Amino acid sequence: MEIDQWRREYLLGGLRRAELKPAPIAQFSQWLEEVVKAGLQDPTAMCLATVDAAGQPSQRIVLLKGFDERGFVFYTNLESKKAREMAHNPRVSLLFPWHPLERQIVVTGEVASVAREDAEAYFQSRPLDSQLAAWASRQSQPLSSREELQTQFEAVKARYAESPIPMPDFWGGYRVAPLEVEFWQGGGNRLHDRFIYRADDCGNWSVERLSP
Repeated sequence: MEIDQWRREYLLGGLRRAELKPAPIAQFSQWLEEVVKAGLQDPTAMCLATVDAAGQPSQRIVLLKGFDERGFVFYTNLESKKAREMAHNPRVSLLFPWHPLERQIVVTGEVASVAREDAEAYFQSRPLDSQLAAWASRQSQPLSSREELQTQFEAVKARYAESPIPMPDFWGGYRVAPLEVEFWQGGGNRLHDRFIYRADDCGNWSVERLSP
């Protein structure tokens, strides 16, 4: 396969400074709405990048579960690999890869735990099987087989067959407070449009165009 020759032109449209909202969350909200209207699969899927104690980055896809001026929220096992890495280094990055619309958004910021009552409210809104799965999976820990995982799931299901499912102590949410947010729109001849929002110490945002 001659993958070095695989390429396509990005011709869906450009991005101009006059079109941008004053703050990145408002711009993100507009683009997310357009992505949803376009019918993209998994519009809230985002790549979360963290760094371990040795300086080794790692990435995985998580789902955005809320956002506002304070930042971007997701939920996970608090004993997972990503949680351990975020405890060591709270600086993280998010990437929203909306390829069908020839768009990307990159968020750089610091992560902090969401309030437990907020995590509780979200946990109770999840489908019952998803609640059970949170108990059954010791995320990122070695597992001997698929059968072992299924056995753990069935055991938890039996345990809570007649009672509400509580949120595990090892489960919760994080909010990424953005320091920089970059909006990328593909352009013809690789002349893409890139704008980056940066926050100052007072929380005010500036916008700068970047070379593609």
